[in-house]
Amino acid sequence: MKFAKLASVIVAATSLASAAHAAEAVTVGATVYGPEGNAVGTVESVADGVVTLDTGKHRAPLPANAFGSSEQGPTITVTKAQLDTMLDEQVAAANARRDAALIASAAVIAADNQPLGTIDSVDGDTIVVMRGSGKVSLLREHFAVDSNGRLMALFTTQQLDEAMAAQPAE
Repeated sequence: MKFAKLASVIVAATSLASAAHAAEAVTVGATVYGPEGNAVGTVESVADGVVTLDTGKHRAPLPANAFGSSEQGPTITVTKAQLDTMLDEQVAAANARRDAALIASAAVIAADNQPLGTIDSVDGDTIVVMRGSGKVSLLREHFAVDSNGRLMALFTTQQLDEAMAAQPAE
């Protein structure tokens, strides 16, 4: 009985040591491999427990504890194709939420959580926002829906004000 408990402790300690070793091996510039030994991507950054992996198609933020190690280097449990497919699906879902929210009279907040204005019109990829200082045309790609379901511009009010001030008068 004591042997079984000791074996469990050793396995747990080995797993923790392996995870710690794998996390140490995940450094900027490292190639990350999938379960079949094929390259998945390159580590772009490591910060605050998040590893950003560049697959060539996407920049995937992954938790540092998702990585293992092999003779080749750091590994994850999915292939490049699987990871790209998962991210394609997430991007498509986020874009669908954004597109559904882009309607006339919808309130828009800025990235600094300040009111930006309301949508005046939507014409294809051109979104006209009515602000206190007048109308401003933005692109569809400049918007997202935040975790609270609010339509958000992907810049601060200050960034928009500075960009507008730099534009020549019409």
